[in-house]
Amino acid sequence: MRLAPRLQQIEPFHVMRILEAARTLQAQGRDVIHLEVGEPDFATPAPIIAAGCAALARGDTHYTPAAGLPALREAIAGFYESRFAARVDPRRILLTPGASGALQLVLALLVGRDDDVLLTDPGYPCNRHLVSLYEGRPVNVAVTAQSRFQLTPADIAQHAGPRTVAALVASPANPTGTVLEPVELAALADACRARGLALIVDEIYQGLVYGRPHETALALDDGLFVVNSFSKLFQMTGWRLGWLVAPEWAVPALEKLAQNLFLAAPTIAQHAALAAFHPETLAIVESRRCELDARRRFLQAALTDMGLTLPAPAQGAFYLWANCKRFTDSAARLAEQLLQREAVALTPGDDFGNNPTFMRFAYTQPVVRLEAACERLARSLGYGCTA
Repeated sequence: MRLAPRLQQIEPFHVMRILEAARTLQAQGRDVIHLEVGEPDFATPAPIIAAGCAALARGDTHYTPAAGLPALREAIAGFYESRFAARVDPRRILLTPGASGALQLVLALLVGRDDDVLLTDPGYPCNRHLVSLYEGRPVNVAVTAQSRFQLTPADIAQHAGPRTVAALVASPANPTGTVLEPVELAALADACRARGLALIVDEIYQGLVYGRPHETALALDDGLFVVNSFSKLFQMTGWRLGWLVAPEWAVPALEKLAQNLFLAAPTIAQHAALAAFHPETLAIVESRRCELDARRRFLQAALTDMGLTLPAPAQGAFYLWANCKRFTDSAARLAEQLLQREAVALTPGDDFGNNPTFMRFAYTQPVVRLEAACERLARSLGYGCTA
Protein backbone atom coordinates (compact mmCIF):
# COMPACT_ATOMS: atom_id res chain seq x y z
CA MET A 1 0.00 0.00 0.00
CA ARG A 2 1.36 3.45 -0.91
CA LEU A 3 2.17 5.78 1.96
CA ALA A 4 1.48 9.49 1.85
CA PRO A 5 4.45 11.47 0.46
CA ARG A 6 4.64 13.55 3.66
CA LEU A 7 6.10 10.52 5.45
CA GLN A 8 9.31 11.02 3.47
CA GLN A 9 9.87 14.32 5.27
CA ILE A 10 9.32 12.97 8.79
CA GLU A 11 12.26 11.24 10.44
CA PRO A 12 12.13 8.96 13.48
CA PHE A 13 12.75 10.53 16.88
CA HIS A 14 16.15 8.94 17.40
CA VAL A 15 16.17 9.36 21.17
CA MET A 16 13.38 6.77 21.35
CA ARG A 17 15.69 4.25 19.65
CA ILE A 18 18.32 5.05 22.27
CA LEU A 19 15.76 4.64 25.03
CA GLU A 20 14.71 1.26 23.62
CA ALA A 21 18.35 0.09 23.50
CA ALA A 22 18.87 1.31 27.06
CA ARG A 23 15.82 -0.60 28.26
CA THR A 24 17.12 -3.72 26.54
CA LEU A 25 20.35 -3.40 28.53
CA GLN A 26 18.34 -2.94 31.71
CA ALA A 27 16.41 -6.12 30.98
CA GLN A 28 19.77 -7.87 30.77
CA GLY A 29 20.62 -6.68 34.27
CA ARG A 30 22.74 -3.62 33.44
CA ASP A 31 22.47 -0.54 35.67
CA VAL A 32 21.61 2.08 33.04
CA ILE A 33 21.72 5.77 33.93
CA HIS A 34 19.17 7.64 31.80
CA LEU A 35 20.26 11.09 30.74
CA GLU A 36 18.63 10.90 27.31
CA VAL A 37 14.89 11.54 27.63
CA GLY A 38 13.47 14.96 28.44
CA GLU A 39 11.23 13.90 31.29
CA PRO A 40 11.65 14.82 34.95
CA ASP A 41 12.19 11.92 37.33
CA PHE A 42 9.76 13.49 39.81
CA ALA A 43 6.25 12.10 40.20
CA THR A 44 3.31 14.41 39.53
CA PRO A 45 2.75 16.53 42.67
CA ALA A 46 0.30 14.93 45.08
CA PRO A 47 -2.30 17.77 45.00
CA ILE A 48 -2.65 17.35 41.23
CA ILE A 49 -3.08 13.59 41.54
CA ALA A 50 -5.67 14.10 44.29
CA ALA A 51 -7.62 16.53 42.11
CA GLY A 52 -7.63 14.02 39.26
CA CYS A 53 -8.84 11.23 41.54
CA ALA A 54 -11.58 13.48 42.91
CA ALA A 55 -12.75 14.26 39.40
CA LEU A 56 -12.94 10.55 38.61
CA ALA A 57 -14.90 9.92 41.80
CA ARG A 58 -17.37 12.68 40.86
CA GLY A 59 -17.83 11.21 37.40
CA ASP A 60 -16.29 14.20 35.61
CA THR A 61 -15.35 12.06 32.63
CA HIS A 62 -17.32 13.70 29.81
CA TYR A 63 -16.10 15.93 27.01
CA THR A 64 -15.20 19.50 27.84
CA PRO A 65 -15.65 22.39 25.41
CA ALA A 66 -13.13 22.26 22.57
CA ALA A 67 -11.12 25.13 24.07
CA GLY A 68 -11.10 23.48 27.50
CA LEU A 69 -12.64 23.92 30.92
CA PRO A 70 -13.48 27.60 31.48
CA ALA A 71 -12.25 27.34 35.08
CA LEU A 72 -8.84 26.09 33.95
CA ARG A 73 -8.53 28.78 31.28
CA GLU A 74 -9.28 31.35 33.97
CA ALA A 75 -6.75 29.76 36.32
CA ILE A 76 -4.04 29.95 33.65
CA ALA A 77 -4.88 33.60 33.00
CA GLY A 78 -4.68 34.24 36.74
CA PHE A 79 -1.26 32.57 36.86
CA TYR A 80 0.03 34.83 34.09
CA GLU A 81 -1.16 37.90 35.98
CA SER A 82 0.07 36.88 39.44
CA ARG A 83 3.43 35.42 38.34
CA PHE A 84 4.32 37.62 35.35
CA ALA A 85 2.08 40.72 35.61
CA ALA A 86 0.75 39.79 32.15
CA ARG A 87 -2.98 40.22 31.55
CA VAL A 88 -4.37 37.56 29.24
CA ASP A 89 -8.05 37.20 28.41
CA PRO A 90 -9.03 33.58 29.29
CA ARG A 91 -10.87 33.42 25.97
CA ARG A 92 -7.49 33.56 24.21
CA ILE A 93 -6.35 30.35 25.95
CA LEU A 94 -7.05 26.92 24.43
CA LEU A 95 -6.32 23.67 26.27
CA THR A 96 -4.69 21.02 24.08
CA PRO A 97 -3.44 17.39 24.25
CA GLY A 98 0.09 18.35 25.28
CA ALA A 99 2.17 21.14 23.80
CA SER A 100 2.30 19.08 20.60
CA GLY A 101 -1.45 19.60 20.25
CA ALA A 102 -0.97 23.34 20.63
CA LEU A 103 1.71 23.37 17.94
CA GLN A 104 -0.55 21.37 15.63
CA LEU A 105 -3.29 23.95 16.08
CA VAL A 106 -1.15 26.98 15.33
CA LEU A 107 0.61 25.35 12.37
CA ALA A 108 -2.70 24.15 10.93
CA LEU A 109 -3.91 27.74 11.24
CA LEU A 110 -0.92 29.37 9.55
CA VAL A 111 0.85 26.92 7.24
CA GLY A 112 -0.28 26.08 3.73
CA ARG A 113 1.37 23.85 1.14
CA ASP A 114 4.97 24.97 0.49
CA ASP A 115 4.82 27.76 3.06
CA ASP A 116 8.04 28.26 5.04
CA VAL A 117 8.51 28.31 8.82
CA LEU A 118 11.83 29.48 10.27
CA LEU A 119 13.24 27.20 12.98
CA THR A 120 16.50 26.97 14.90
CA ASP A 121 19.11 24.31 14.24
CA PRO A 122 19.68 22.94 16.88
CA GLY A 123 16.03 22.66 17.84
CA TYR A 124 13.37 20.22 18.98
CA PRO A 125 12.98 17.76 16.06
CA CYS A 126 9.21 17.33 16.22
CA ASN A 127 8.76 21.01 15.38
CA ARG A 128 10.14 20.63 11.88
CA HIS A 129 8.24 17.40 11.40
CA LEU A 130 4.96 19.06 12.35
CA VAL A 131 5.61 21.74 9.74
CA SER A 132 6.13 18.98 7.18
CA LEU A 133 2.94 17.26 8.34
CA TYR A 134 1.00 20.32 7.15
CA GLU A 135 2.95 20.28 3.85
CA GLY A 136 4.95 23.31 4.82
CA ARG A 137 8.72 23.63 4.50
CA PRO A 138 10.79 23.83 7.68
CA VAL A 139 13.69 26.24 7.17
CA ASN A 140 16.33 25.17 9.67
CA VAL A 141 18.48 28.20 10.46
CA ALA A 142 21.94 27.25 11.73
CA VAL A 143 22.35 29.22 14.95
CA THR A 144 25.53 29.42 16.97
CA ALA A 145 26.79 30.06 20.48
CA GLN A 146 27.23 33.72 19.54
CA SER A 147 23.43 34.13 19.68
CA ARG A 148 23.10 31.47 22.39
CA PHE A 149 21.62 29.20 19.71
CA GLN A 150 18.60 31.49 19.29
CA LEU A 151 17.12 33.21 16.23
CA THR A 152 17.91 36.90 15.82
CA PRO A 153 16.27 39.68 13.79
CA ALA A 154 19.21 39.35 11.37
CA ASP A 155 18.26 35.70 10.83
CA ILE A 156 14.68 36.74 10.08
CA ALA A 157 15.91 39.29 7.55
CA GLN A 158 18.28 36.82 5.90
CA HIS A 159 16.06 33.75 5.71
CA ALA A 160 12.50 35.05 5.40
CA GLY A 161 11.19 34.81 1.85
CA PRO A 162 7.93 35.38 0.00
CA ARG A 163 6.50 32.05 1.25
CA THR A 164 7.58 32.48 4.89
CA VAL A 165 4.61 32.65 7.24
CA ALA A 166 6.09 32.21 10.73
CA ALA A 167 9.15 31.87 12.92
CA LEU A 168 9.29 29.52 15.90
CA VAL A 169 11.56 30.09 18.90
CA ALA A 170 11.79 28.40 22.30
CA SER A 171 12.68 29.98 25.63
CA PRO A 172 13.97 28.11 27.57
CA ALA A 173 15.12 26.04 24.62
CA ASN A 174 15.51 22.34 24.01
CA PRO A 175 18.27 21.10 23.60
CA THR A 176 20.40 24.07 24.63
CA GLY A 177 18.72 25.35 27.79
CA THR A 178 19.25 28.94 26.67
CA VAL A 179 16.79 31.76 27.41
CA LEU A 180 15.78 34.76 25.30
CA GLU A 181 15.94 38.13 27.04
CA PRO A 182 12.77 40.27 26.88
CA VAL A 183 14.52 42.83 24.68
CA GLU A 184 15.49 40.03 22.28
CA LEU A 185 11.95 38.70 22.13
CA ALA A 186 10.61 42.19 21.51
CA ALA A 187 13.10 42.67 18.65
CA LEU A 188 12.10 39.31 17.13
CA ALA A 189 8.43 40.27 17.37
CA ASP A 190 9.14 43.57 15.61
CA ALA A 191 11.15 41.84 12.88
CA CYS A 192 8.36 39.35 12.24
CA ARG A 193 5.64 41.98 12.29
CA ALA A 194 7.52 44.09 9.77
CA ARG A 195 7.43 41.17 7.33
CA GLY A 196 3.90 40.01 8.08
CA LEU A 197 5.09 36.85 9.86
CA ALA A 198 3.65 35.21 12.95
CA LEU A 199 6.00 34.66 15.88
CA ILE A 200 5.40 31.42 17.78
CA VAL A 201 7.09 31.21 21.18
CA ASP A 202 7.51 27.80 22.79
CA GLU A 203 7.48 28.32 26.57
CA ILE A 204 6.95 24.74 27.70
CA TYR A 205 9.93 24.96 30.09
CA GLN A 206 8.69 28.24 31.51
CA GLY A 207 9.32 28.41 35.25
CA LEU A 208 12.31 26.09 35.04
CA VAL A 209 14.85 28.92 34.95
CA TYR A 210 17.88 29.48 37.16
CA GLY A 211 19.60 32.62 38.40
CA ARG A 212 17.24 34.92 36.53
CA PRO A 213 13.62 36.16 36.68
CA HIS A 214 10.67 34.12 35.44
CA GLU A 215 9.32 35.76 32.29
CA THR A 216 6.81 35.31 29.46
CA ALA A 217 6.63 36.77 25.97
CA LEU A 218 2.98 37.58 26.70
CA ALA A 219 4.13 40.45 28.90
CA LEU A 220 5.60 42.10 25.79
CA ASP A 221 3.14 41.56 22.96
CA ASP A 222 -0.44 40.22 22.70
CA GLY A 223 -0.04 39.46 19.01
CA LEU A 224 2.14 36.39 19.58
CA PHE A 225 1.26 32.72 19.65
CA VAL A 226 2.59 31.17 22.88
CA VAL A 227 2.72 27.42 23.45
CA ASN A 228 2.96 26.01 26.98
CA SER A 229 2.49 22.74 28.82
CA PHE A 230 1.79 21.19 32.20
CA SER A 231 4.42 18.51 31.46
CA LYS A 232 7.66 20.12 32.57
CA LEU A 233 7.19 22.57 35.45
CA PHE A 234 4.23 20.63 36.85
CA GLN A 235 5.60 17.16 36.01
CA MET A 236 2.44 16.00 34.22
CA THR A 237 4.07 14.39 31.17
CA GLY A 238 1.78 11.36 31.00
CA TRP A 239 -1.37 13.43 31.52
CA ARG A 240 -0.91 14.97 28.03
CA LEU A 241 -2.07 18.51 28.68
CA GLY A 242 -0.82 21.78 27.23
CA TRP A 243 -2.22 25.11 26.15
CA LEU A 244 -2.00 27.74 23.44
CA VAL A 245 -2.39 31.48 23.91
CA ALA A 246 -3.40 33.11 20.64
CA PRO A 247 -4.29 36.58 19.40
CA GLU A 248 -8.00 37.27 19.73
CA TRP A 249 -8.58 37.26 15.96
CA ALA A 250 -7.32 33.67 15.68
CA VAL A 251 -9.44 32.06 18.40
CA PRO A 252 -12.61 31.19 16.37
CA ALA A 253 -10.57 29.40 13.69
CA LEU A 254 -8.46 27.62 16.31
CA GLU A 255 -11.58 26.39 18.11
CA LYS A 256 -12.89 25.02 14.80
CA LEU A 257 -9.59 23.22 14.24
CA ALA A 258 -9.60 21.83 17.80
CA GLN A 259 -13.10 20.46 17.34
CA ASN A 260 -11.94 18.55 14.29
CA LEU A 261 -8.41 17.54 15.27
CA PHE A 262 -8.98 16.23 18.80
CA LEU A 263 -12.42 17.41 19.98
CA ALA A 264 -11.03 18.40 23.40
CA ALA A 265 -8.04 17.89 25.67
CA PRO A 266 -8.21 14.98 28.17
CA THR A 267 -10.95 15.76 30.68
CA ILE A 268 -9.37 14.18 33.77
CA ALA A 269 -6.07 15.91 33.06
CA GLN A 270 -7.87 19.26 32.92
CA HIS A 271 -9.60 18.73 36.25
CA ALA A 272 -6.32 17.59 37.79
CA ALA A 273 -4.49 20.63 36.44
CA LEU A 274 -6.83 22.95 38.34
CA ALA A 275 -4.70 22.08 41.37
CA ALA A 276 -1.45 23.02 39.61
CA PHE A 277 -1.73 26.66 40.63
CA HIS A 278 -2.61 26.02 44.29
CA PRO A 279 -0.03 27.32 46.78
CA GLU A 280 0.92 23.83 48.01
CA THR A 281 1.59 22.66 44.45
CA LEU A 282 3.61 25.76 43.61
CA ALA A 283 5.71 25.16 46.73
CA ILE A 284 6.44 21.59 45.59
CA VAL A 285 7.46 22.59 42.07
CA GLU A 286 9.64 25.41 43.43
CA SER A 287 11.55 22.98 45.64
CA ARG A 288 12.03 20.71 42.64
CA ARG A 289 13.23 23.63 40.53
CA CYS A 290 15.89 24.26 43.16
CA GLU A 291 16.87 20.57 43.00
CA LEU A 292 17.20 20.80 39.21
CA ASP A 293 19.40 23.87 39.62
CA ALA A 294 21.71 21.93 41.95
CA ARG A 295 21.94 19.16 39.37
CA ARG A 296 22.66 21.68 36.62
CA ARG A 297 25.52 23.28 38.55
CA PHE A 298 27.06 19.90 39.41
CA LEU A 299 26.86 18.55 35.87
CA GLN A 300 28.19 21.75 34.27
CA ALA A 301 31.32 21.59 36.41
CA ALA A 302 31.79 17.85 35.91
CA LEU A 303 31.47 17.94 32.12
CA THR A 304 33.83 20.88 31.85
CA ASP A 305 36.40 19.05 33.98
CA MET A 306 36.19 16.12 31.55
CA GLY A 307 37.10 18.32 28.61
CA LEU A 308 33.64 18.76 27.10
CA THR A 309 32.76 22.25 25.94
CA LEU A 310 29.55 24.05 26.98
CA PRO A 311 29.49 26.90 24.47
CA ALA A 312 26.43 28.80 25.76
CA PRO A 313 25.06 29.28 29.30
CA ALA A 314 22.15 26.96 30.11
CA GLN A 315 19.78 29.05 32.20
CA GLY A 316 16.62 26.98 31.87
CA ALA A 317 14.91 23.66 31.14
CA PHE A 318 16.96 20.62 32.28
CA TYR A 319 19.52 20.18 29.52
CA LEU A 320 23.17 20.88 28.84
CA TRP A 321 24.34 21.13 25.23
CA ALA A 322 27.93 19.90 25.10
CA ASN A 323 30.42 19.82 22.25
CA CYS A 324 32.35 16.53 22.23
CA LYS A 325 34.69 17.38 19.34
CA ARG A 326 37.76 16.79 21.53
CA PHE A 327 36.77 13.12 21.61
CA THR A 328 34.87 12.44 18.40
CA ASP A 329 33.65 13.63 15.03
CA SER A 330 30.45 11.62 15.55
CA ALA A 331 28.50 12.08 18.75
CA ALA A 332 26.09 9.38 17.54
CA ARG A 333 28.86 6.77 17.53
CA LEU A 334 30.19 8.03 20.84
CA ALA A 335 26.72 7.79 22.40
CA GLU A 336 26.43 4.19 21.20
CA GLN A 337 29.83 3.33 22.70
CA LEU A 338 29.02 4.99 26.00
CA LEU A 339 25.71 3.15 26.21
CA GLN A 340 27.24 -0.25 25.51
CA ARG A 341 30.43 0.21 27.54
CA GLU A 342 29.25 2.33 30.44
CA ALA A 343 25.44 1.97 30.43
CA VAL A 344 25.00 5.75 30.27
CA ALA A 345 22.25 6.81 27.84
CA LEU A 346 22.68 10.19 26.09
CA THR A 347 21.13 11.88 23.06
CA PRO A 348 23.47 12.84 20.20
CA GLY A 349 23.06 16.17 18.48
CA ASP A 350 21.87 14.60 15.21
CA ASP A 351 18.40 14.39 16.72
CA PHE A 352 18.25 18.19 16.85
CA GLY A 353 19.59 19.05 13.40
CA ASN A 354 23.04 19.19 11.84
CA ASN A 355 25.12 18.94 15.02
CA PRO A 356 27.40 15.93 14.58
CA THR A 357 29.78 16.59 17.48
CA PHE A 358 27.21 17.74 20.06
CA MET A 359 25.48 15.77 22.79
CA ARG A 360 22.47 16.65 24.95
CA PHE A 361 22.72 15.78 28.63
CA ALA A 362 19.37 15.73 30.47
CA TYR A 363 19.93 16.23 34.21
CA THR A 364 16.75 14.38 35.10
CA GLN A 365 18.41 12.10 37.67
CA PRO A 366 19.43 12.82 41.29
CA VAL A 367 22.93 14.18 41.89
CA VAL A 368 24.12 10.83 43.20
CA ARG A 369 23.21 9.24 39.86
CA LEU A 370 24.81 12.13 37.97
CA GLU A 371 27.97 11.52 39.96
CA ALA A 372 27.95 7.85 38.97
CA ALA A 373 27.33 8.75 35.33
CA CYS A 374 30.22 11.20 35.31
CA GLU A 375 32.55 8.64 36.87
CA ARG A 376 31.70 6.21 34.07
CA LEU A 377 32.06 8.86 31.38
CA ALA A 378 35.39 10.09 32.71
CA ARG A 379 36.69 6.53 32.86
CA SER A 380 35.65 5.80 29.31
CA LEU A 381 36.81 9.10 27.84
CA GLY A 382 40.07 8.86 29.75
CA TYR A 383 40.72 5.43 28.27
CA GLY A 384 40.41 6.81 24.79
CA CYS A 385 36.79 6.04 24.03
CA THR A 386 36.71 8.02 20.80
CA ALA A 387 34.57 7.54 17.73
